[in-house]
Amino acid sequence: MAILPELALIAGALAFFALSLCKTLDSTQVKNSAVLFGFITLISAIISYNQQATMFYGSYEIDMYSQLFKLIIGFALCVVLIFGQNLKGIDESIRPEYYIFLFLSGLGLMMLVSAVELITLFVSLELSSFALYLLVPMRDDRTGVRQQMEAGIKYILFGVLATGFMLFGMSYLFGLTGSTYIKDIVPALESISSQPAVFFAVLMVLGGFFYKLAVFPMHFWVPDIYEGASNETTGFIATVPKLGAVALLIRFMTLPTGQPELLVNLFIVLALCSMFYGNLCALVQKDIKRMLGFSGISHAGFILLGLLTMQAGGYATAIYYITGYVLMNLACFLVISNVSVHGENLKIDDLNGLHKRQPVLAFVLAVSLFALGGIPPMVGFMGKFMLLTGALKLGHLTLVIAAAFNTAIAIYYYLSVVKAAYTADSEERENVEVNSLIKATGVVLVLLILLMGTLPSKFVAIADTAVRTIM
Repeated sequence: MAILPELALIAGALAFFALSLCKTLDSTQVKNSAVLFGFITLISAIISYNQQATMFYGSYEIDMYSQLFKLIIGFALCVVLIFGQNLKGIDESIRPEYYIFLFLSGLGLMMLVSAVELITLFVSLELSSFALYLLVPMRDDRTGVRQQMEAGIKYILFGVLATGFMLFGMSYLFGLTGSTYIKDIVPALESISSQPAVFFAVLMVLGGFFYKLAVFPMHFWVPDIYEGASNETTGFIATVPKLGAVALLIRFMTLPTGQPELLVNLFIVLALCSMFYGNLCALVQKDIKRMLGFSGISHAGFILLGLLTMQAGGYATAIYYITGYVLMNLACFLVISNVSVHGENLKIDDLNGLHKRQPVLAFVLAVSLFALGGIPPMVGFMGKFMLLTGALKLGHLTLVIAAAFNTAIAIYYYLSVVKAAYTADSEERENVEVNSLIKATGVVLVLLILLMGTLPSKFVAIADTAVRTIM
């Protein structure tokens, strides 16, 4: 029962491996099977939510903290499988293989949030990462072979570099403490926390997680990979791996560094750089996926506001915010994947008159962009409000002012997309046809965005309880 979500993903990967061996495949059967296994994974995560266990010689921890993230990961994966069921940007002959690696990446992320030992953590992270390295170049040649090859190469090169930093930091932690178990590393570091090697070891490990979260300066891969990968793959990369990154960052923020002020100041600088760089670059983008990529860098800066508090309340707010961010981005990519006729990248102008061509998708897009911009009563507003309030209580007034200024910048380019969808002429573009499941999924995402925005205390309380189980 404790590892039902992981078993469901393994079953899904094996099922599509079997399908990949078939010479004649029905595309409808493939996409229906993917959605079915997505629902099975989500249901498994719900069933196992209250489970607790310690497995594999103490290296794998099943607790409320890990199960909360698995539930969110399961939901996000299920949504990606629903809105990407047609896989317009993926050649039909390799769709079973595509789903194999998608499920394996999800499996790696679920293992990641339960890993409490460095080697287990590394293996889980690499399982997720290498599956994604293979997914990025899996794109139909009609949509741009140069872009997909360039994106695939850049993704793996930057990923290997980040992994090297992280592995080097882990080797330092092992050398300093003589253990690879986090529960043993924490007390061992307390006696030597004043040594500079401790700070640099933790910093290098965090650098590997910053890559997943796209924090400045580990962000360089984002715009090209978002643009080069298929819409469905980008929707996954933009959401699900970030959950694993936040889960790991919170676990490692509990490690003593001996120089907490230095680490806090570093987080402040990274947050400011991420917010300003992401928002200013997003202002001039014409491709909507590149715009969302740069805005994701900015949102990573906001998440750091919760982490730099080094308190359970700040960590809980960071979980609340990343969950809201995932919902908002899933809604955006649901629209992008279904408006794109052949899986091609969309310019902002391609959304002109969307409210006439497909009113439901236009509404979903508007709500998600309002939420990303931090307009009440959406989850984005409440998330930013709580993050800024937490930072202000600790005396980071300059940081709060800068974050508020960045929110104003972001509203401009988010609303420019809404303007295109609702006020620009459609220029005789074809209507967008979507099935009832896509519409229902969009409405569910909108309701969750509004519900989390109007009732934030309930979710934050759950996140706070989960965080305190690992502190």
